[in-house]
Amino acid sequence: MATVTYELLKRQDDRTSSTIIQLLTGNNTYDKMAKEATDAILTRDREDDEKLAKGIQISIDRGVIPSKIEVEPITKVTTIGKKADEVADEILAKLGDAVQKGCVVVFQGLSGTGKGTTVAKLKEKIGGKCVTWSNGNVFRTLTLLTVKHCEANGKEFSADVLTTELIGDMVKMLTFGKVGEGDSAKFDISIKGAGLDTTVGEIASTLLQEPSITKHIPTVAHQTQGDVINFGGKALGQLAEAGYTVLLEGREQTVNYIRTPYRFELVIPDTNILGQRRAAQRIMAQVLKDVDAAEGEKRADYNDDCVKMLEKLA
Repeated sequence: MATVTYELLKRQDDRTSSTIIQLLTGNNTYDKMAKEATDAILTRDREDDEKLAKGIQISIDRGVIPSKIEVEPITKVTTIGKKADEVADEILAKLGDAVQKGCVVVFQGLSGTGKGTTVAKLKEKIGGKCVTWSNGNVFRTLTLLTVKHCEANGKEFSADVLTTELIGDMVKMLTFGKVGEGDSAKFDISIKGAGLDTTVGEIASTLLQEPSITKHIPTVAHQTQGDVINFGGKALGQLAEAGYTVLLEGREQTVNYIRTPYRFELVIPDTNILGQRRAAQRIMAQVLKDVDAAEGEKRADYNDDCVKMLEKLA
């Protein structure tokens, strides 16, 4: 029988969720929760794909990115029944000595297939010059520049403001490269224009997180997908050329535009497992939150706590 120990509960990782799935599968309440979670994941992924496709088409229509691209072969990696270490080791075997030379590695797949966990595990295993890339701060920076443009010109923020000319001007305000001198130099995005002379690293946790920026990101992202893809692609190339292994996870529509022979799709043949994992993650997080750390080691298991939490969350 599956046993949820305090040590396992503290891990809050794939081992914890797998044990809770073993413990609770067959419980009608859990099975119902898992199915609802699966349906929600698949629905959200489908809706996100549709929204992203519209944004990609806008960039295609603007001539920013091509409508047809040739994508390198994709290696499919099944994650079900494997520990995160095993999945990471399987990918590392495929990468070979590329991680010592510098490369870009892209990951795609449905939500819940373990992309984030795999990327974190790979970063841990590769160490050294291994970094992750996200377009998130590029979108936030373009949103900041759009807001400043509207303020300076007395315009109300809207998608109509984001003309091809304005987007082009804002992208020219961004450069990617090493910032600083000597050993302290590091790669960052520099921003020069619209009254700004700074780097993304300096404002990532302050200015770029302001509500006035966050609320407008969806509008800007919808209009600038291609521009951000192109900017990111060049930055990734610079990092790889400098000897970094760059890990990028994203949706197929966008990562298809990134040129690299190292492409992986994480798959789970039975999509029901997506919901089982999500439900298990909710339960284990709440059970750990309620545990008295001082008493934790004294308990043989937390199986009953998981069942009670299931009933509470249902």
